Amino acid sequence: MSFFPPFNPEKVLMEPWSSPELILWNGQVLLMGFLVCWASGIIGSFIVVRRMALMGDAISHGILPGLVISFLVCGSLEIGPMLLGACIAGVTCSLCIEWLRPNTPIKKDAAMAVVFTSFFALGVTLINLQTGHIDIDTGCILYGEIGLVPLSPRLVFADIDFGNRSLWVMTLVCFTALTVVCLFYKQLLLTSFDPALAFSKGWPVQGIQRVLMLLLALITVASMEAVGVILVVAMLVFPCTTASFLCKRLPSMLWITLPLGILYTVGGFHLAHWLDCSIASAMALVATLLFIIACFLGPEGGVFWKFRIPTPKIITAKKSPPLNEGLF
Repeated sequence: MSFFPPFNPEKVLMEPWSSPELILWNGQVLLMGFLVCWASGIIGSFIVVRRMALMGDAISHGILPGLVISFLVCGSLEIGPMLLGACIAGVTCSLCIEWLRPNTPIKKDAAMAVVFTSFFALGVTLINLQTGHIDIDTGCILYGEIGLVPLSPRLVFADIDFGNRSLWVMTLVCFTALTVVCLFYKQLLLTSFDPALAFSKGWPVQGIQRVLMLLLALITVASMEAVGVILVVAMLVFPCTTASFLCKRLPSMLWITLPLGILYTVGGFHLAHWLDCSIASAMALVATLLFIIACFLGPEGGVFWKFRIPTPKIITAKKSPPLNEGLF
């Protein structure tokens, strides 16, 4: 018995695009996946260089009580209240972590673990307490299902159908993240590498970090339908860490997140079609595979380049100047 199903190139690569209906359906899936990967990769790059990769995990789990409370208050799964509740919960989670660090002997990583597990447990408890009154699929929140994105409600304004609402929301979030990074790139860069210098210049270091956390919360809740709050962490961390083996400058890393997002989405989509598994999980597996390849073969710190035989260098002796040179 084979562990993997047989690979049929025509079925895996061509069948998803064999009709106009499938092209329209799967095209929306790929577009959603790319937007999630690109937006997460851009913001995740600043999160990783700040050594706050666990913050993405903390906020992705910490928004759950905000989602539940929003549903209990509004009684619907409309994206507006959900975004508001998730952003409030995400910023609150960040503020709790920032308060614990200077006011208690708890280290930064322990503070993140304490806060996000507490928030996540609160969200799960609220769901269990309101089982008869709440209709939130915890599996969808945790793992997502990007393959069902085309079934999302339509965006209708003035009796005009503008298309899939989830795609428009993710596009808006991605555009917002790009705009903030372009407008405040110097501030984000300096506060990421030298917050003391940024503070001496009079820049609001804490305010910039809270804006970054707000963007992280926005991307997390907008990506929830596609990849869930667990796998969104992979999309936040993998692009930057993979790009770090290909280049060392942050602007180059930000640009590399674009082709990486395409590879994660297209590769994960066809891998899921082959293995008949979750597309989000397959995207994370493709991201893992590309990270391993970059880790071994990347020109900037790859394992292969560290253990290769060094090329001998020919050292030539410099000619000494005459003793009386410069005296006359």
